[in-house]
Amino acid sequence: MAKKKAFALRVNEDMLKAIEKWAADDFRSTNGQIEWMLTQALKDAKRSPKKPTE
Repeated sequence: MAKKKAFALRVNEDMLKAIEKWAADDFRSTNGQIEWMLTQALKDAKRSPKKPTE
């Protein structure tokens, strides 16, 4: 499993409310929703990080 790093993210209040509602609708935490959104954006842009080989 990849190591996770914490960092501060500044988001305007209306955007955060929309993300919180979307997260609740999908039964995710706000943090989990943002991580999912970023993962989807990376996949769409074909920029997903390489998976380490075992």
